[in-house]
Amino acid sequence: MKQFTRHTLMLAAISALATTGICAENTPPGYIDFGKFSPPASGGELVEVHIKSNLISMVARLAEKHEPEVAELLRGLHLVRVNVIGLDDGNRAEMEKRVKKLRSELDAQGWERIVTAQKKDEDVGVYLKTRGEEAVEGVVVTVIQGNHEAVFINIVGNIKPEKIAVIGERFNIEPLKKIGQAVEKK
Repeated sequence: MKQFTRHTLMLAAISALATTGICAENTPPGYIDFGKFSPPASGGELVEVHIKSNLISMVARLAEKHEPEVAELLRGLHLVRVNVIGLDDGNRAEMEKRVKKLRSELDAQGWERIVTAQKKDEDVGVYLKTRGEEAVEGVVVTVIQGNHEAVFINIVGNIKPEKIAVIGERFNIEPLKKIGQAVEKK
């Protein structure tokens, strides 16, 4: 019986390792893992939005008749994640450290930093993962807003650069609205 249990555990471990490798290969190029978030100890806000391709496809189909441009954009998206974490004295330093580490990793992985905005107690960073000149494969937005909140956004897909403003408008992401407007002016 002990040998059966040992073989079963070994088989489970090998299966887990094989599955991990398969999942890593299927991860889209624009995907970034932010890790897990916990609400602040003071009981503040924690919002996690995770919209996958199935739901995005349904919304695209619904929008097709009245807003074909939006439907076209949505069909190119694979994933939209938004995490908003309320800040307090207990987690502010940790969130600042996490943002700094994430930005360093994005720089090291070849993501293009397109916005860095620091003003008073606000710190915004926007990064793009591109596939040549033809498409944006991923967008990452990080924000530390004073003592109020930290925001982590990851949009993954096949996005035409000129459509970035539409994403900003539809998902109310202010830095993307401005970037899109700048792209449209060119």
